[in-house]
Amino acid sequence: MRDLVRLREFIAEKNPQAAERVSLRLRQAIGKLTLHPDIGRPVPALENVRELVAGNYVVRYLREQDTVFVLRVWHGKEFRDFE
Repeated sequence: MRDLVRLREFIAEKNPQAAERVSLRLRQAIGKLTLHPDIGRPVPALENVRELVAGNYVVRYLREQDTVFVLRVWHGKEFRDFE
């Protein structure tokens, strides 16, 4: 996913070890969605879309029946021009 790559590259510019830690934590959080797809909170304006807060990061995903699609991942302080 390009958001994970973007975040990791941004962090790695200043701290490669932190980039590895953040990447691992986000991948673990996303992995939990396959077993527990309802752990995130619903996004009211978007049907079947939920958000999972993982530390300082937000994972927005779509749940369709037994499948989870990660839509976006961003740092909580990032400007978002999408809904």
